[in-house]
Amino acid sequence: MKTDNAVQSVPFGGRRQSLIEDARKERAGGAGGPPSPGPHGDHPGFETKDERVVLNVVVALSNEKTSGFFKTGKIFETFEAKLLHVESRPARKGKNNPGPGDLEFFIRCEVHGADLDVFINSLRKVADDIRTFPEERVPWFPRKIKELDRCKLLITKFDPDVDKEHPGFSDPEYRKRRALFSDLALSYKQGDPLPTVEYTTEEVATWREVYSTLRSIYPSMACRQFLDALQQLERECGYGDEQKTGFQLRPAVGLLSARDFLASLAFRVFQCTQYIRHASTPMHSPEPDCCHELLGHVPMLADKEFAEFSQEIGLASLGASDEDIEKLSTTPESQRRVARYQAGRQAAGRPPRADRSAPPPQRGGDSPAKHDLCRAG
Repeated sequence: MKTDNAVQSVPFGGRRQSLIEDARKERAGGAGGPPSPGPHGDHPGFETKDERVVLNVVVALSNEKTSGFFKTGKIFETFEAKLLHVESRPARKGKNNPGPGDLEFFIRCEVHGADLDVFINSLRKVADDIRTFPEERVPWFPRKIKELDRCKLLITKFDPDVDKEHPGFSDPEYRKRRALFSDLALSYKQGDPLPTVEYTTEEVATWREVYSTLRSIYPSMACRQFLDALQQLERECGYGDEQKTGFQLRPAVGLLSARDFLASLAFRVFQCTQYIRHASTPMHSPEPDCCHELLGHVPMLADKEFAEFSQEIGLASLGASDEDIEKLSTTPESQRRVARYQAGRQAAGRPPRADRSAPPPQRGGDSPAKHDLCRAG
């Protein structure tokens, strides 16, 4: 393994060489030196296709002499380092006790992998301190609302084309209808008018049965915020002109991945399916449909406090690890729902229910409240 001493002991004949000439000679001799035990010595980096390395380095320079800044730049030029990002900040207090005006430069650059050790050693000769650290790879997340067009990763295990236990699996007309809704959602672009759907007589009948059944039990099962928002939605016949929380809907093909669904909440966008569940099981669906979305989730999004909370969960999900996404998509929201539900029952003079955490029924035949209401909001 190359060390500072080993690099510095390379003989240079004749007169004393300048720093840049030394760097050039070290670079020329670096490729033929003994190999390092690791891929790039002790300096973490990520190798690209052309055997170049992306390196993050912090260079500390003293304000007492300005030549270090220019010499650092010459080193980058000598090694043909490609600058990707540069930031500066006042030097932090540490073992070198930086003085007033001392600066640190964060530099993200790309260098040849074979030159990495010599490149770092050359920087050490002109800088007060050098620190390298690996690149943090963050999962992609949308930075603009238009980028929600890319949030379309589906969880297809409950899709009627895949799930043999789905009530629509053996109904070719229903599956054809679902394909139409999928095409509408996939072709939708953020900012476009929501696609208009002409629902069939059977779909309207299914919606009517679900709505009338749930509406009759909402007063005894739902929290105050949900009931207030639902009544306003009913009065205004579909959201009206007054904006309550700024949440908007966009078509979704089906059950999205938790990461894509939460990322949409960060922009106050709710991914909403447009298809109707199969008519054979109107009070149960193995996957979300517009009955579930519009009668379960949407009313709570008209509540200011809940809307803010939902957006905060979405913002926390951006760039989060898969483990954190799992936590954000389950524990906090379910606890919040239970707390709201219990508070609503107590405010109405009804005792809190003992358990609201049981999973929904897997197939039909149970009370409708056990499926749609336990996931409402």
